[in-house]
Amino acid sequence: MSAVAPDEFARAARFLAESDDYRVLRRLRPVRRFHQADPGAPLRIGVVLDVETTGLDAQSDKIIELAIQRFRYDAAGHIVEVGQPRVWREDPGFPLDPRITALTGLTDAVLKDQAIDEAMALELLASADLVIAHNARFDRPFVDKRLPAATGKAWACSMAELDWLALGFDGRALAHLVAQCGWFYEGHRAENDILALLTLLAHRLDDDSTVLSHLLAASARDSFRVNAVDAPFEAKDRLKARAYRWNATLRFWTRDIAADEAEAESLWLRQEVYAGHGAAAFQPLTAIERYR
Repeated sequence: MSAVAPDEFARAARFLAESDDYRVLRRLRPVRRFHQADPGAPLRIGVVLDVETTGLDAQSDKIIELAIQRFRYDAAGHIVEVGQPRVWREDPGFPLDPRITALTGLTDAVLKDQAIDEAMALELLASADLVIAHNARFDRPFVDKRLPAATGKAWACSMAELDWLALGFDGRALAHLVAQCGWFYEGHRAENDILALLTLLAHRLDDDSTVLSHLLAASARDSFRVNAVDAPFEAKDRLKARAYRWNATLRFWTRDIAADEAEAESLWLRQEVYAGHGAAAFQPLTAIERYR
């Protein structure tokens, strides 16, 4: 049987895409840009980042793979230049849980004697106006612990900060969102995940805006971290239902909210949690403090 020419596959994909009964997904490929820059337009620098780790606890677990890719974007949220992806593996100093190997494909032998290039990683992070991760609440504590010199950067979370339903998507897992844009990739490897995130950020919506433009707007808004200190034990189910998370170290429930929600949240807490006995603490947040 003779090999099928690539253009034949492309023609078949176009043919299937014309039917509502089929959805065609294309494999993600590295790109240099998603949009042509306007001459003289001011540009900013972003970084997409992803980590693979030995577990879920940033205090006791360690990074085993770190991927960073720098890009330039304009004021409208168009990605006009994409840099080279940098990927490092690191030996955690102890054997991997077999489940981590099954998830990531990384093994003790592959990681042996490997180390992150701290100087290069810090140079990339230092150059960025904004660091973006898809689940920054997970990634940032690991990065801040491993590279403490980068702790003062502004971060944005493409998973948590966007109203994906309002943008025309369902769900918020990275692979699922990218599939809705017409692409597929092999997940749970840091280099693939940052390419997927870049592609998602560059995606144009029906109004011709980009996902990145909405994330930039969300990241620039002020917010609060609400710490329900000394909340009564019997209020735990109400707090959990309202998306509060338990901070096991400081032993209180906490939640991040937009600044314009603060008054309503304070009223809810007074009525439904404290009943006139105590009050929550509202901590102002910017992109620099979020996800620490």
